[in-house]
Amino acid sequence: MDTGTWHAHLARGHWFKHLPPGLQRSLLGAARLRSLTAGQFLFKRGDPPCGLYAVLEGAVRISAVSAQGKEAVLSLVETPHWFGEICLFDNLPRTHDALATGACTLLQVSQAAMLGILEQHPVFWRDMALLMSHKLRLSLINIEQISLMPASVRLAHRLLMIARGYGETEPPRRMLQLPQEDLAAMLGLSRQTINSLLKVLEQQGIIGLSYGAIEILDLNRLRLAAGL
Repeated sequence: MDTGTWHAHLARGHWFKHLPPGLQRSLLGAARLRSLTAGQFLFKRGDPPCGLYAVLEGAVRISAVSAQGKEAVLSLVETPHWFGEICLFDNLPRTHDALATGACTLLQVSQAAMLGILEQHPVFWRDMALLMSHKLRLSLINIEQISLMPASVRLAHRLLMIARGYGETEPPRRMLQLPQEDLAAMLGLSRQTINSLLKVLEQQGIIGLSYGAIEILDLNRLRLAAGL
C-alpha cells in the first residue's frame, strides 16, 4: 500500500475522515508500516509510549490479564480504527496489552513524530482529544450497562457496537469475525453464558452462527434486543 491507498482505506473511518486535511497529511507522512503475525504483541502493559496506530488489515485485541491469568478484553480494534492516543497526553506507560489476533497490518506514527506534529500545530490537540473522548464515552456506556442491563441486552448492544465499528463505520457490517471466547471476555461473562444467549438470538432468526464468526441477519430486531 502507498499513502494514497492508506488514505482511502482510513477515510472510511469517522475520526480520520473529519480531520483537517493538514493533520491527515501529517499523520500519513510520518507513518511507517508495521506487520504482525497471529499472537504477536504490538505492546504490553507497562511498555513505554510508542505513538499512535491505525489498523489497515486484521485486528488487534486490547486486553488486560490478572495475576491469576484471567483476561479481560476491552475491544477488538479493526480497520479503520486509530488507537494508542492516551500516552500522548500523559507520556505514561501503556495501560493494556495489544495483541494481533491474526496476521495484521498497521500504521505507526511514533511518539516523537506525534509530539512534533502537535508542537508545530497545537490546534491539532483538539482532534486527538476527540479521539480519546469518544473512547471515554464508550467506556462510560459499558460501565453503565454492566451495572443496569441484563446480560442479553448487553450482548445485543455490544454486537451492534462492533458492527458499527464503535461509531467509526457506516453502514454496519453484517459479518463479524469474533470468537465467542473474546465476546465473553469483553462482557465479563462465561463462555457458556455467551453461547446460550447467542443460541437464543439464532433461534429468533436475528443472527447466524458459524465457527469464529457471527452474522447479523436482522439488524432492526437486534436493535430492539439491545433496547434501542
